[in-house]
Amino acid sequence: MAIKFSKETYLYWYELMQLIRQFELKAEEKYKMEGKIRGFFHAYVGQEAIAAGCMTATKPEDAFITAYRDHGLALAKGISAKSCMAELYGKATGCAKGKGGSMHFFGKKERFFGGHGIVGAQIGTGAGIAFAEKYRGTDAVCLTFFGDGAARQGMLHETFNLAMLWKLPVIFICENNNYAMGTSVERTSNVHDIYKLADAYEMPADSIDGMSPEAVHESIARAVKRAREGDGPTLIEIKTYRYKGHSISDPQKYRTKEEVEEYKGRDPIEMVRKTLIDNKFATAEEIQAIDKRVEAEVDESVKFAEESPWPSDDEVLKDIYVDEQYPFIVD
Repeated sequence: MAIKFSKETYLYWYELMQLIRQFELKAEEKYKMEGKIRGFFHAYVGQEAIAAGCMTATKPEDAFITAYRDHGLALAKGISAKSCMAELYGKATGCAKGKGGSMHFFGKKERFFGGHGIVGAQIGTGAGIAFAEKYRGTDAVCLTFFGDGAARQGMLHETFNLAMLWKLPVIFICENNNYAMGTSVERTSNVHDIYKLADAYEMPADSIDGMSPEAVHESIARAVKRAREGDGPTLIEIKTYRYKGHSISDPQKYRTKEEVEEYKGRDPIEMVRKTLIDNKFATAEEIQAIDKRVEAEVDESVKFAEESPWPSDDEVLKDIYVDEQYPFIVD
């Protein structure tokens, strides 16, 4: 197979995907085995190729916004593992000051506009971010991620209509991991190919393999080019698979172990590792050195989180939006 990407790109993809994978596995350990992380927890394990391909197809000033499975994309956009782990621990040094937790990572400097807990709400907000970029005359785009479950929300259709009407620089990305919360796409809609939802709005659309960072990069790059040139949005259905349950407490009785193992046989990290070795981009020892570097970074993030302070009591009422003119506020 001809190699379309450079050695440096494959090395970047490998290290980023390993960071996401090892961060998630370590965080799961701290949640399940030690009880140091509480609340909701949605792991990105298995979907790392999406984050990797999106990063190499965009610029730092491009915005990302997603749902509650947000750890992987936050790390990809450059929020430090320390800040992410501290947020999971609920510490003041977290990326949302310890007040957001797993579902509400945020990084203004990194142009990462959240994790959102309300299913599908980020779709409209992502279009709003894109509207702001167009209004200001920048060439930045907004990558707006959502799951297959959110594709059934009314917010999607209202947003698609206006995004096409106004030619907003937004890329709608459906991370289709087949089961939403625990129900297959086939049981929730007569439209099984989510990318076809774009047809109603004459929006360009694509369906791609989410286990391949190469395929993700190429599709996102096409959509980004279109958005930067003022031609408006694209819907990309990225067919992926989460190895873990919907959340950390999910017993996963709706799918077979054989199905999970089949997808693990196409693991993007292992595929990129093989590409590095087969093309002599890196030796086994060099890859092992990357693995050790990632392991050390994740271990340092845990140490940082555990040694960080809790938010002080006076933080409770800070960072809350209040409109004093709102007619229903009473003393």
